[in-house]
Amino acid sequence: MKRSLDLGCGSNPKNPFLADEVYGVDINNFENPNIMVADLAIETIPFEDNFFDFVTGFDFLEHIPRVLYLGKERRQPFIEIMNEIWRVLKPGGQTFFATPAYPHPEVFQDPQHVNTLTTETIQYFAGYHLSLTKGYGFKGNFEIVQHLWANEPIMITEGSWYEIYPFHLIWHLKVMK
Repeated sequence: MKRSLDLGCGSNPKNPFLADEVYGVDINNFENPNIMVADLAIETIPFEDNFFDFVTGFDFLEHIPRVLYLGKERRQPFIEIMNEIWRVLKPGGQTFFATPAYPHPEVFQDPQHVNTLTTETIQYFAGYHLSLTKGYGFKGNFEIVQHLWANEPIMITEGSWYEIYPFHLIWHLKVMK
């Protein structure tokens, strides 16, 4: 049985990996037993370690701040959410994120976009900058499966295609544990 988690899912969690069970996390309460309520900029993903085969997020990562001060406490929510994604994924689990990215103006238009991503940001979680990110507190490791601009519908898994806006960058990663 395969399980998938969609972060920032709204009222309808997406299931691009065609998992048997689909869960979501959103800041809003939709009174759905499969959608947990959490503010992922300051809270952990409310599921146990190694629970999911897949974690997805469509128009999600750009809403997670890079740095946040809660009183005198300095937090790094973007590093923390990547740690959380790594934590809840089973060994060999996969992610799929589609996010507006620089240099497209859409990355700046929405006032809630607080994290500007580029084509090179992924290298801090699955590439040649990983040693730097470890120094920032990142505990995981990912391998890049697919990393590209969405210029046409994207096949995520056999039989599952998604139409994604052309100004979105795709992060398809495999967890290394």
